[in-house]
Amino acid sequence: MRDPEHWTWRDGPVEPGPAAVIDIDGVLSDAVSRQHYLESPRRDWRSFFDACGDDPVIEEVKVLLDLLDSDLRIVLLTARPQRVHHLTEAWLQHYAIRWDLLVMRSHGDYDVARDFKASTVWELRERGFELKLAIEDDRRNVEMFRSEGIPCLYKHSGYYD
Repeated sequence: MRDPEHWTWRDGPVEPGPAAVIDIDGVLSDAVSRQHYLESPRRDWRSFFDACGDDPVIEEVKVLLDLLDSDLRIVLLTARPQRVHHLTEAWLQHYAIRWDLLVMRSHGDYDVARDFKASTVWELRERGFELKLAIEDDRRNVEMFRSEGIPCLYKHSGYYD
């Protein structure tokens, strides 16, 4: 089975097994400085995502990833569009973030984040990954993960009502 184009392996594909699914914006990266792009009345998603390379890391979550069992695969699942892949991967390298698989929205995907992430959960399971944990800052996604039987830690980012 071929991986989707919007999947990036850090060092090549890893064997399926136990995995944690981690969100990026608001969980691993602090996007507070770009929230103004999403204020009413007009949300500027393009500028919001284009500025993602300047985010500081949320150190506690970075340390948590480093402390997790080395046999646990780390899947970074973000609603960021594929067009900012180069910024995202450079950011991950700059902060030496632990990860095995980066999943971003493919070009032209405008589904709500919850649907995009739910379909990725199914794809990961279809490939044999056992999703043991998720960390998320959007309560709608937290509920989706929990409804899929995946324990999910909620990290309050302040970005959502």
